[in-house]
Amino acid sequence: MGVDKGEVALLGDSARRRGSASVAQTFGNIIVSIVGTGVLGLPYAYKLSGWAPASAAILLSALLTYYCMMLLISCRKKLEQTGHFDVSSYGDIGGEAYGKVGRYAAETMVVICQCGGCVAYMVFIAQNLSSIFTGSIDKYPLIIYLLIPIEIVLSWIRSLSSLAPLSLLADACNVLAIAMVIKDDLQSLRGWNEVSSFTDWGGLLFAAGVAVFSYEGFSMTLPLESSMRKPEEFGRVLGLSFLVLGAVYTGFGFSGYIAYGSKTLEIITLNLPSDWCTVGVKIGLCIALALTYPVMMHPVHEMFNDKLMATSWFQKVCVSSQIMEKLVIYSLRGSSVILLAIVASSIPGFAVFISLVGSTVSAMLAFVFPTLFHMKILSGCLSFPARAVDILILCSGIAFALYGTVTAINNVFGQSSQTLNNL
Repeated sequence: MGVDKGEVALLGDSARRRGSASVAQTFGNIIVSIVGTGVLGLPYAYKLSGWAPASAAILLSALLTYYCMMLLISCRKKLEQTGHFDVSSYGDIGGEAYGKVGRYAAETMVVICQCGGCVAYMVFIAQNLSSIFTGSIDKYPLIIYLLIPIEIVLSWIRSLSSLAPLSLLADACNVLAIAMVIKDDLQSLRGWNEVSSFTDWGGLLFAAGVAVFSYEGFSMTLPLESSMRKPEEFGRVLGLSFLVLGAVYTGFGFSGYIAYGSKTLEIITLNLPSDWCTVGVKIGLCIALALTYPVMMHPVHEMFNDKLMATSWFQKVCVSSQIMEKLVIYSLRGSSVILLAIVASSIPGFAVFISLVGSTVSAMLAFVFPTLFHMKILSGCLSFPARAVDILILCSGIAFALYGTVTAINNVFGQSSQTLNNL
């Protein structure tokens, strides 16, 4: 931007990272980055745990995710004070804290998390389309395989600027679906007599996993802050975003639960009445998420492209032939679509899967890694209370990841056995 190193040292980190986004634009970008398909599984989480623990899990997850996002911002500010001005991603923070091990661990978790989101997209699309065209969700693996050619072609779009508007369409459809569900809920309240305040502790961990998964976007923390015209206001905007999302999530989950009670399905849109309006909402969501799939995979593709281009064999084979380069890259992207489709077709349930991802990868990215990086990078600057909070969140995050994983896996095998018994 025409600012030399001396001027950067005088002006501070905000001059180095100043973007063009206003407060309102940043608020919208945060909402777009966080809201995903996980929100449509919240009413089912309410059913399994009861409304009280599910609401507590949603609000506590919002508070902790906000706090840990701000830890990443603190880490970057500290690194910039020592002359490290090239920290722009989650992996960069991990690399500065723990070297190659930290970078690879962070990047691996980001890759798994993004791929997990894409698998959830495919399951969501397939189950909703199956409910429309077959009257049940049993045929969804077949629909997943029919999606493969479409997603392979979309994965060949390499420009992020061409992909970005598609994610806005998906979030607009998510808002429309949420509005339709709430409207139907308020009109009937058919499950009010079946509402429970508490079910069991296993349901609580399940709900917590879904809640953590619902707050996607923590890997976008640093880019979002960098995009602001006034990055010093990022904390306030982020806090307001989580306040709004926490209220919307609890209201949506509770209203869906009291509307359908024990009949609440894993994806709440499957509970909607079979009319043309509902069909339009489902198809709109499916189209939007199918188009958003390549946006979700873009960071993963770019990461692998960078590492691929650094290898000697790729340079020897492809440096003199753009056709060969495109052939290799497109083949790898197509293979990733096929692999994720195979995984998606074997998932026994949408809510079970997002709870598993939320309990493992999302918990590591949202709670465990930020506290580890914060304690390492600011090791000589932390007060005793700040260090104690970091340790508490770290230990709780690890315990939650371990126990939540066991619970989610048991649910996976339980649903798989039930499916086999029904065949």
